[in-house]
Amino acid sequence: MAEIIIDVSGVWFAFNGQPVLQDVDLKVARGDFLVVIGPNGGGKTTLLKLMLGLLEPGRGAVRVFNRPPRKAAHRIGYVPQNVHINKTFPVSVIDVVLMGRLRTGRGWSGHSRQDRLAARAALEQLGVWALHDRRIGDLSGGQLQRVFIARALVSKPEVLFLDEAMASIDAQSRSDFYDVLSELNRTVTIVAVSHDMMILSSHVKSVACVNRDLHYHGSGEITQEMLDAAYRCPVDLVAHGVPHRVLCRHEDTQDG
Repeated sequence: MAEIIIDVSGVWFAFNGQPVLQDVDLKVARGDFLVVIGPNGGGKTTLLKLMLGLLEPGRGAVRVFNRPPRKAAHRIGYVPQNVHINKTFPVSVIDVVLMGRLRTGRGWSGHSRQDRLAARAALEQLGVWALHDRRIGDLSGGQLQRVFIARALVSKPEVLFLDEAMASIDAQSRSDFYDVLSELNRTVTIVAVSHDMMILSSHVKSVACVNRDLHYHGSGEITQEMLDAAYRCPVDLVAHGVPHRVLCRHEDTQDG
């Protein structure tokens, strides 16, 4: 049996007195590629931040590598949602990736040869080493996301968290990007929050549908019952050449 590296047990979380997650249980095994889906405001990003240790549960417990998440931070890589950059700032791709090797007490000039080799390896792994001396503001959305993932990978994490990392990428670039993630998953456990249900059929290994509570399915395919329970509204499964999932038109019967 694969080692459980993330254990979410009986977790409740509220924001300003409003429940966001209730009695959530989730176990993530080493080598998994888990995608977390659900409606806006359903608690997907909150769950991710709890696993990262950026939030603390009101009740229940979260363990990562059998430790509190913050104590396992050196084994975790994270690409947040909506990474904001000043595109006029004169910083190169390699400099952005090297930010992932910064350590307390070491200034910007403290990068070692080992750091630079690790940055090059991460960029090569993401297929963008050729862009290493380009200004970050000159990159496309897809190129930029690969650089941010390289920055997260440069510290050689064992698990990579992605929060809507593909939201600003066009459809063709997403398809290529998922292939890259699938290759990364050979050595890194991946937990990804996504609205893009096209990913489900061919890339991921398990799915969590979150809408306050959590419905788990241990494969890349999900059932109609899971979607209905998570979205609490009718959902169609549609395929047009490439398998994907979309919400159908419907009348929302749930307040909020």
